[in-house]
Amino acid sequence: MSIGHALLGLLETGPRHGYDLKRAYDEHFGADRPLAYGQVYSTLSRLLRNGLVEESGVEPGGGPERKRYAITDAGVTDVGVWLVTPEKPEIYLQSALYTKVILALMSGRSAGEVLDAQRNAHLRAMRELTVRKQQGDLADQLICDHALFHLEADLRWLELTTARLADLGKQVAS
Repeated sequence: MSIGHALLGLLETGPRHGYDLKRAYDEHFGADRPLAYGQVYSTLSRLLRNGLVEESGVEPGGGPERKRYAITDAGVTDVGVWLVTPEKPEIYLQSALYTKVILALMSGRSAGEVLDAQRNAHLRAMRELTVRKQQGDLADQLICDHALFHLEADLRWLELTTARLADLGKQVAS
């Protein structure tokens, strides 16, 4: 995800200082990977340099004064274009798991064990996500559904590959 675009989107709701932007980002998008303060301020510096945000005042704080940032018209246009630009679909034609299966077959090891271990890891992750989904709000439920659907697709691939291991083994051996 583009951190800069996420911060611009948050600034569309009104001017904020860096600490407030970090808190809002973490609340909405960073549950599993919070944003570092340094990243917030370096991103704001870049957005400021590119004319997508501007300083809109200073707030006194317990420490140094806090600069408030506001999105510019150019920033509104930029985030608007970003929002309607489709993300590139993630196509996994060369995954580490596929490589492990092929190498296991080539070396005479059990590709079935590789697939079983991965299936167990996927199922464990799915159980954890299901608990998180049940305990979360709607936003958390949606992000968990996204991850669960990807894991389900992986599980389908694991099952299909397991069913085809004998044929794949013959093909790899030749």
